[in-house]
Order: sequence, then structure tokens, then C-alpha cells
Amino acid sequence: MNYPQALQELIDEFAEIKDKMEILEYVYDLSDEVVEFPIAMWNDKTRIMGCQSEAHLEVVVVDGIVELRCGADSKIVQGMMGIITIAINGRKAQDVLQLKPDFAQEMGILNSLSPSRSNGFRNIFDKVMSEVRMKQ
Repeated sequence: MNYPQALQELIDEFAEIKDKMEILEYVYDLSDEVVEFPIAMWNDKTRIMGCQSEAHLEVVVVDGIVELRCGADSKIVQGMMGIITIAINGRKAQDVLQLKPDFAQEMGILNSLSPSRSNGFRNIFDKVMSEVRMKQ
């Protein structure tokens, strides 16, 4: 698949990392990439169901351009959200909807996460895509 440049660069960076702990540290560092979604705005509608941590997101689409706002009580979960933020923020909704979660496998992050965290990544991705579809 042809990924947006920022996501492709991230995939390439992850591909160079062979140590699982370094991969997790990098995911942790990506927690700073999220557009903050204030805790005061978290509610049952923004909650990511099936996520091991308390994690919430809001998708805003203005003039067809997507912005993801999110947050979690776990840096590793927020780092996964940071990866998705890099993948979609500032892009057209119709382009975002073409994205498949396969890029996470290409990065090698799913093999470095516990099964429940890998499932959490998919739950985050699926909720984002559902929100984009509803709001486009």
C-alpha cells in the first residue's frame, strides 16, 4: 500500500529496530504525538471499548480534513494512539478510510506488544475508522 509520507517514514524507522524493548520504548515516546483530548471530556461515547487501559478519542472532521484527539492513562496505549495520529491527522477523510491496520504489522509493533495490547491497537484503529465514516 502507498502510505502517507509521515507514516511511511515511521514504518521505515520501526523496521530498523530489531530489539523488542527498543520498539516499546519508541512507541512510548510517540505518546507525545497525540493531539490532547482533555480528561474532562472523556465519557462513555469516547471510550475505546476492549482496551486494557482507560483510553478515549474524538475524531473531528472539518471541511473533509480529519483531526484525531485522544488520550489514555497508559503511555504505551497513548503511544499507539500517537502512531494513528501520525497516520491520519491533516488528511482527507476519504484518504483516511483507505488505510488498513496492516501498517502496524509492517512496523513490527504488534509482535512486541502483549496480545491484549495488540488487540487494543486494533480497537483504537477500528473506533477511529468508524468515527471518520460517521463524520465525513
